[in-house]
Amino acid sequence: MDVPVGRDFGWLWRAYTISAAGTWLALDAFPLIAILALHTTPAQVSLLAAVGGAMAALLALPLGPWVEFRRKRPLMIHADLLRFLILLTVPVAYLLGMLTYGQLLVVTVGVAVADIVFFAASGAHLKALVPKEHLVAANGKFENVMWTSSAVGPPLGGGLLQLLGPVITTILNAVSFLLSALAIRMIKAPEPEPPAKQRDKTGIAEGWRAITKDPNLRGFFIYSLLTNGLIMATAPLLLYWMVRELNFTTLQYGLALGISCLGGVLGARMSRSLVNRFGQRRILLGFGIARVIWVPGLVFIQPGLVGLLVFIGVEFTMIVCMGIFNPVLAAHRLQRANKETVSRVLTAWTISSRATIAALTALWGVLGSLTSSRTAIAIAGVLLLLIPLSMPWRRQNWESTESASANDVTTAAT
Repeated sequence: MDVPVGRDFGWLWRAYTISAAGTWLALDAFPLIAILALHTTPAQVSLLAAVGGAMAALLALPLGPWVEFRRKRPLMIHADLLRFLILLTVPVAYLLGMLTYGQLLVVTVGVAVADIVFFAASGAHLKALVPKEHLVAANGKFENVMWTSSAVGPPLGGGLLQLLGPVITTILNAVSFLLSALAIRMIKAPEPEPPAKQRDKTGIAEGWRAITKDPNLRGFFIYSLLTNGLIMATAPLLLYWMVRELNFTTLQYGLALGISCLGGVLGARMSRSLVNRFGQRRILLGFGIARVIWVPGLVFIQPGLVGLLVFIGVEFTMIVCMGIFNPVLAAHRLQRANKETVSRVLTAWTISSRATIAALTALWGVLGSLTSSRTAIAIAGVLLLLIPLSMPWRRQNWESTESASANDVTTAAT
């Protein structure tokens, strides 16, 4: 059996597939609405991502313990319904001629908070639903869905946006969360009792404590924060540069991004067999390096077909590496996190990631305004080359994980 199967995992997979499709269909919907409908500046586009992430991280601080000690499935459903309702306010306001930049900020924050709740609850729920020996396979299957959606969604969303206006993909994204909630309701397996609520007042701090005391989690935590932060910080500038300054259409941008994301499908399909052959350590360290070395190539994008081909080549190669790396890290994190603190670990990880992305996005927005989008992207690319030094390179911290992972992957492999 190459992936976890069964009715309940099937409904969880369907829920993820539907919401992932909606999310990638609406990729960059808010920045594009801000650029095309509200005529914002590059700094405002970056601020939209930065403020949303920062406020969501702040509001999510008490959510880790709150998620930890409650049943996870109802929380996932409620998070989906919240995202559905919040997103619907954008097309309503747009059609009434009342949409503002401030509303986009508020909606971004609300959706981001619901994302954090869903991520923390779904990770703990997956660990309870899927046997340990299938975690790499399960995360690989989710990763495959994510990159398939990312390949199809942006070009389709870009075309719909050009034909039907800037809010159509937001409507479809909202509906995807409603359908996801309905799919999760179809899961029938009894959910394990949540951990007994503790009397200590450490709260979400226990998640950070669990991360920092584990050398492997700590190293990949630092690596992930900085890598994801710098890659995401360049995204609004890259979008603005290509659409506004290099005069690519939203359809061209979406199509190029969609083709690039096919690399993630390829990477996700390769990840399990590569772990089976080389082990988690070699894959995480090797592709931890490989996924960060391509960003400097983005500075060579120019107008026309050649520029699109450079964009596709750089993004495709980088995303192949991400598709291999991401599910292995997700499984590694679940394997090393204690079941009594897993939701707090995931929440602390997500809060830290959102806060780092927000800070770096705001900083790079200012940097792009003071210099140029191309220069800011180049600086981020150079810095990314140094970040793999933070990964856990000492082999002695890997023995227990390597032996467990070899057994897990052998069992999960076909």
